[in-house]
Amino acid sequence: MHKRQFLKVAGGTVAGTVLLGTGTSFYSTHIEPANIDCTQLSLRLPRLSPAFHGYRIAQLSDIHIDDTWMDFKRLSDIVKQVNAQHPDLIVITGDFVTRYYPWAARPLAALGDLHARDGVFSIYGNHDAWSGTDWLGALIKPLGINDLTNEFHTIKRENGAMLHIVGIEDLWPDPSYINSVWEYSDTIAGLVKRLPSEGSAILLAHEPDFADVATKTERFDLQLSGHTHGGQVRIPLVGTPRTPPLGHKYVSGLYSVGSMLQYTNRGLGMVKPQVRFDCRPEITIIECQAL
Repeated sequence: MHKRQFLKVAGGTVAGTVLLGTGTSFYSTHIEPANIDCTQLSLRLPRLSPAFHGYRIAQLSDIHIDDTWMDFKRLSDIVKQVNAQHPDLIVITGDFVTRYYPWAARPLAALGDLHARDGVFSIYGNHDAWSGTDWLGALIKPLGINDLTNEFHTIKRENGAMLHIVGIEDLWPDPSYINSVWEYSDTIAGLVKRLPSEGSAILLAHEPDFADVATKTERFDLQLSGHTHGGQVRIPLVGTPRTPPLGHKYVSGLYSVGSMLQYTNRGLGMVKPQVRFDCRPEITIIECQAL
């Protein structure tokens, strides 16, 4: 190949690579993070009463109010998508915010428009714990969001049928070290002891790897988690290059952990680097089925 031809081909290759990289960058920072996937699941829960057959739960997670991406308008649009699914119950599995923001009340106010027959319930995530749950709780409680930290709520139907929604505290309260999930076995055991023996029980636990502990209680049919954001980036033939502590095993989607099902929602917001690739943000709609 003559020098002039070589330079022309090489120049075209470089230009193409730059354009491809620029396009990928724009897609991963602007297009995919805004392209929300409404995942529809139908799950059979062994202890679910026929009175709850077809019961619809909407799960949101990792909203991550911040100063760059998740604002009032974006969150309002998400709320409209959730309400359009007509859920019976809405659960939020932690990380409302990325860090403490004095102005966070404004964007969080969008959550006050969430509507579900049996209410809205939540737990906190590690970013919420680091930001201050007292501060955050004072903002979300007036919005009709019920805190289930180390508590449970029982939904009742005719003939005494019950469905229990249980929440556990964040498992990574201190960013300077990582606790073993097994350190919280006494906490979950105490919650199980307080639960009625009848009815299906669903656990809200921000960090998904807690499923290894929760399943040992043999009381939960389903655990709902977030925390991982699905990794935010999934590389073809490689997978997810990075996941957070306590989110290494159950990164995204549905798993069977012992006799319990576990689902990890990919979240709605992002943490730095604020990119998503092959890992769309997610609203999960779970239709519960009786055996």
